[in-house]
Amino acid sequence: MAYHLSAKKRIRQTETRREENRYYARTSRNAVKKMHSMTEKEALISEAPKVISMIDKLAKKNIIHKNKAANLKSKLARHINSL
Repeated sequence: MAYHLSAKKRIRQTETRREENRYYARTSRNAVKKMHSMTEKEALISEAPKVISMIDKLAKKNIIHKNKAANLKSKLARHINSL
């Protein structure tokens, strides 16, 4: 168990950040899955900027890697263009 106050604080901060990161990552995964299941092009086009913005924010905060964000956006664009 942690002995120093700074170590205890670090444990608290890490747990808080972990919970926040898990929430944002889960929310974005659900949004991407929802987009992949949609079949109406107009609805996809209107929803895409929100999801792409969400993915960019995750990459900016280092919750996901920048290349993973690029791959997700590319797959969404291919899905929209295939309809």
